[in-house]
Amino acid sequence: MMQALDRRRSRLSPERESELYEAVMALLAEVGYDALTMDAIAARTHSSKATLYRQWKSKPQLVATALRHTKPVSLEDIDTGSLRGDLREMVRCGDEARERDTALMRGLALAVHHNPDLLEALRELLIRHELRAFDAVLRRAVDRGEVAPDRPALKYTLHMMVGAFTTRTLIEAEEPDIDYLFDYIDAVVLPALGVRSPASP
Repeated sequence: MMQALDRRRSRLSPERESELYEAVMALLAEVGYDALTMDAIAARTHSSKATLYRQWKSKPQLVATALRHTKPVSLEDIDTGSLRGDLREMVRCGDEARERDTALMRGLALAVHHNPDLLEALRELLIRHELRAFDAVLRRAVDRGEVAPDRPALKYTLHMMVGAFTTRTLIEAEEPDIDYLFDYIDAVVLPALGVRSPASP
């Protein structure tokens, strides 16, 4: 499926794709997922609906692809030489877009409850890709000898990282800023993996 989508998108130049994805994200922020229409995307991007459907098949697939391609950082590009450095770089690179992404993710979290096709597209085109990239970060840490391969917390590392972004708002009514996230990595994630950090005893 992914290869088929890539073949369809190959008819557009990278510059044109980038413009279109940015327009989709802007509209998504303005009106939300449910009110977003292919007609509105076509008008904003000076495209035809036929072109959009030919390239992306559906609104959920277009939105999921736009989310993937407008992320502030690709996990595949992060390799600092240490697990602590990689996790901190993920946080640092995403800090500038966090306010926008937080609002969008909250809106999409509500939308997926009554749009199963959106959830499927997000899993296929965004979430699985991110999972593979994050797993590669952890594999490198194991290969370097930083983390024991049988460490029980390994399979929960992503859960811990996601928790850092979601629980502070619920418990403390504050957004997880970069200082909080750096401290969380040192105090929670790395100790759970058996990695020494500035917060270690």
